[in-house]
Amino acid sequence: MKIFVTGGAGFIGSAVIRELLRGTAHTVINVDCLTYAGNLQSLAEVVAEPAGRAERYRFVEADIRDAQAMARTLVEHRPDAIMNLAAESHVDRSIEGPKAFVDTNVTGTLTLLEAARAYWQALEPGTRDRFRFHQVSTDEVYGDLGAADAPFTESTPYAPSSPYAASKAGADHLVRAWHRTYGLPVLVTSCSNNYGPYQFPEKLIPHMILSALGGRPLPVYGDGRQIRDWLFVEDHARALIRVLEAGQVGETYNIGGNSERRNIEVVEMVCELLERHAAALRPADVERYRDLVTFVADRPGHDTRYAIDAAKLEDELGWRPEQSFSSGLEATVVWYLENQSWWQRVLDGSYRLERRGL
Repeated sequence: MKIFVTGGAGFIGSAVIRELLRGTAHTVINVDCLTYAGNLQSLAEVVAEPAGRAERYRFVEADIRDAQAMARTLVEHRPDAIMNLAAESHVDRSIEGPKAFVDTNVTGTLTLLEAARAYWQALEPGTRDRFRFHQVSTDEVYGDLGAADAPFTESTPYAPSSPYAASKAGADHLVRAWHRTYGLPVLVTSCSNNYGPYQFPEKLIPHMILSALGGRPLPVYGDGRQIRDWLFVEDHARALIRVLEAGQVGETYNIGGNSERRNIEVVEMVCELLERHAAALRPADVERYRDLVTFVADRPGHDTRYAIDAAKLEDELGWRPEQSFSSGLEATVVWYLENQSWWQRVLDGSYRLERRGL
C-alpha cells in the first residue's frame, strides 16, 4: 500500500513510519506541518537506511487544516490509506490554551475527512473498496476509572475530562459520522499512555529522565497515585499497522500495554534505572536521583485511572505487546542516555532550524 501518515514527524507518527519502512513493503507519504513537537530527526536514520527504504518515503510539509493542501496532496500521491496521527496531545498545554486543540484535533480532522471523502469518491471501484481512513485516538476520551472498575472496552461511553480529551472525542465522533453518513471506510483505535525513544521531553518519562540528569526537581502531581496503563511506542506502531491491514471497517480497537502503574511508581522506576545505568552522571550535590522527587499541586481535572482492555485486538487480529513495562522502560532510559545529541537539540531549540535545512 501507499500510506498517507499525518503527523508523521511526531512521537507516535515517526514510530509508525519507522516500523512501516523497516517491517513492511509499504510506501509512506509523511504529511506534517512541523509544529514544536514535529522533529524530522526522529526519521533521519531509517530514511537513510539501505534496501530502497528512502525510495519508499516522501515528506510533505502541510497542515491538515489546509483544505487545498490536503486535496492537492491526496490527488498527487494517490494513497491507498490515511493514518491520521496529526494532533495536539499534551494535556497541560490544552488546559492553558484549549483553542489550538480544537483547531487541530477537531477542525483539522474535519478538513482531512472532507478531503478524504472527495478523493475516495473519485477512485475507481476496486481501488475505492480497498481505501481506509484510520483515526488514531486515545483512551482519555473515555474519562477515568475508579480503582475497582473494569478497564475501558470499545463500548465504554465517552466522558472526556480535559480539553485535549474532549477535542479527540470530537474528532472521533466526526470520523464515525462520516462512516455512517457517507460510507467512508474508517477504522478507529484508542491507545493507552505511550512511552519510548524520540518522545518530546514535555511528557512524563522523558521529562523525568532529563530533569534527573540535570539535577532538577522531578515534579509529581498531587500524591502521585494516579494510575496509567503504559504502552511501548513500538508495540503501538505494530498494532496500528495490524489494524490498518486487517481491521474490520467501521470498528474500534483498543490498544493497551497491560501495564498499569501509579505515576509515582513510574518516577521511582526511572530513578532506579538511572542509578543502575547513569550513576556516574548524577550531579555531585545529589545523593540519589529519587531525592529529586518533588510533589506539586495537582492539575485541574486530573483523571484518577486509565486502563485498557485490548482483548478484541488480541483475539481478532492476533496482536500482543512484545515489551513489558520493565523492559520497555529500561530500553527507553538507555536510549535517552545514548542519544543526547537528539534530545539536546530539542532542549536548545536547534532542531527547529535543522528540520528546515537552515
